[in-house]
Amino acid sequence: MLKKRVLAVALFGLFLVLAGCGGPVQDDILNYINEEMKTAQELEDKAVAAYEGVAGANYKDDQTMYDALVNVVLPNYTDLITELENVSIETDELKEIHDIYLSGANLQLSAFEKIIEALEKQDSSLVDEANQLLEEGRLQIEDYNDKLDELAKENNVEIEKK
Repeated sequence: MLKKRVLAVALFGLFLVLAGCGGPVQDDILNYINEEMKTAQELEDKAVAAYEGVAGANYKDDQTMYDALVNVVLPNYTDLITELENVSIETDELKEIHDIYLSGANLQLSAFEKIIEALEKQDSSLVDEANQLLEEGRLQIEDYNDKLDELAKENNVEIEKK
């Protein structure tokens, strides 16, 4: 019933290598990725893995998808939003970028809630709405990743992806 949707996974699980002298933004980026976002990464990973395990090519039936969404995806994504709202950020530059991710994650959460509603009501038009929300969220999270990379480069921080 649901099309395979690629969930945007935030730029997490990163290692940082510094070049040059530190500054407030550089220090904030380091703290943000290495400390503040650790729990968020774990929650995102659990939610995405659970969703991908029941969507697209892994789709078995509505009940399996519903159970995964209600029992794993939604609780982890709700906790992710709470975690993102509580991240400590010192600089305005990084805060602006983080807010893009928070907005995208909220769109993704809304999409998961809409998929649950679609399954409960057996309404395919709600699935279409959910897919649109997932896409909008994915685009915002891509923007977040691009801007975080750019800010890191401007502040002599190299982000190495796992």
